[in-house]
Amino acid sequence: MHEELFELIQTLSDSSTNSNRSSVYQSGNESKNSSTSFSMLPSKPKIFYGRQLEVETIMKMLNQESPRIAILGGGGMGKTSLAKAILHYPQTLEKFQHRFFVSAEAATTSIELAALIGLHVGLNPGPDLTRPVVQYLSQKPSCLLILDNLETVWEPIQSRGGIEEFLSLLTEVKHLALLITMRGAERPGKVHWTHPFLLPLQPLSAEAAQQTFMDITDNAYIKEDIEQILQFTDNMPLAVDLIAHLADYEGLSNVLARWQTERTSLLSLGYDRKSNVDVSISLSLSSPRIMSESKELLSLLSILPDGLSDSELVQYKLPICNILSCKTALLATSLAYQDSNRRLRSLMPVREHVQKFLPPSLALVQCVRKRFYALLELYQKYDGEQLGPVINQITLNLANFHQVLQRGLYNHTPDLGITIHSISSLNSFYRVTGRGCTVLLDSIRPILPGLDDPQLQLHFIIEVLKSSTYYPHHDQEKLITQAPSKLDHINNPLLKCKCTSVSHYLSHMITS
Repeated sequence: MHEELFELIQTLSDSSTNSNRSSVYQSGNESKNSSTSFSMLPSKPKIFYGRQLEVETIMKMLNQESPRIAILGGGGMGKTSLAKAILHYPQTLEKFQHRFFVSAEAATTSIELAALIGLHVGLNPGPDLTRPVVQYLSQKPSCLLILDNLETVWEPIQSRGGIEEFLSLLTEVKHLALLITMRGAERPGKVHWTHPFLLPLQPLSAEAAQQTFMDITDNAYIKEDIEQILQFTDNMPLAVDLIAHLADYEGLSNVLARWQTERTSLLSLGYDRKSNVDVSISLSLSSPRIMSESKELLSLLSILPDGLSDSELVQYKLPICNILSCKTALLATSLAYQDSNRRLRSLMPVREHVQKFLPPSLALVQCVRKRFYALLELYQKYDGEQLGPVINQITLNLANFHQVLQRGLYNHTPDLGITIHSISSLNSFYRVTGRGCTVLLDSIRPILPGLDDPQLQLHFIIEVLKSSTYYPHHDQEKLITQAPSKLDHINNPLLKCKCTSVSHYLSHMITS
């Protein structure tokens, strides 16, 4: 529709007057809530939870003189919904006589953005409405202008300067309250944004996500089932909304089963950023700020649920150029964030999308896996003694260890034996620190018989037997019987001693 309107603008005379203006620019509404304009204001969000703090913060800003506010955040984080809620907030209705909500998605330059605003406020069309728009707003007291999805026109380098200059002109209107929504965590320049800045939107709280889910679905699901399905969304508002609608007409059990094979494709049945998770994430990935190196780092983060610290980014010697600049780019576009431990992470929907469309290279995965090997070897060397920094680093990377080591259990992996040994060491860490057992032990069992490595097989047997309290292996007696036959091929006194000790102890427990 916007494209058709732009074509219409080009055909109209620059000298058109209000009396002969095309009727498409007119609105019969001259009320307090809406100035004469092309379009009606968008409706208020009907299901809206978890943003009360942001609403209160923005309303305090709007009470200041000449507020300039930027709502930032990743794709699907609910920036537009928050802006619409602010638009209809009682205090907003009371304070602002004129309110305009303009979607910037159709514009590609500052001139086209000015034309869009001109359409909404009812100006005569012309080749460049920049000055007329500023003059019009200058004549309207108590005015609120919301520019939604401004990143579309601001992102490209060739149009960024013009957009920032246009925003600067708008902020010269003292009584104008300007509010923008933008994908990412970076504000346009040439604007004195109101302090303190509104932080980029974060995922919803667990309570808000559950309330949203329950309001959308018509079925009385138990809390545990809702928590299970919402874990796939990481409480990203768009993902919560889409998965709740699926559960409403397909049933929660069907959605859970489909997720195992379809992943984010399950939430990507629509055709735009508001109804398709993959489209929303792809728009962020298409940002000019995201270079190939940044995509490599994001691809690695997609298999690291626990993320990476700044020191790990440097110490791991990853084959990525300017890695700290790549981190900055991911943060600026909100494709990644820093958690409370200052670790660089991505939300689950982003990780799943990237694993599907931009999986990490074997070289990257292998680089991280070797670092994990070294950590576990150091831990095992001292037999679980309190190595503070090592234990802390393993603890912060437990989910990462699982993902990376799991990917090393394929037959074509060059260091399959080291991976299996490392999984045994990781299980030892789980056991000693009271975490039970890692599920990776079960992944080893079908692989081990094909390896001609008695010492490796014995390591696995010892670890399974030591874990009998947490991991009641159904072949425990068989393993105890097999252990002595492995000892004949091993020249490792310490390993033999461990095996004999564990076997005798468990044999005694079984017979008693």
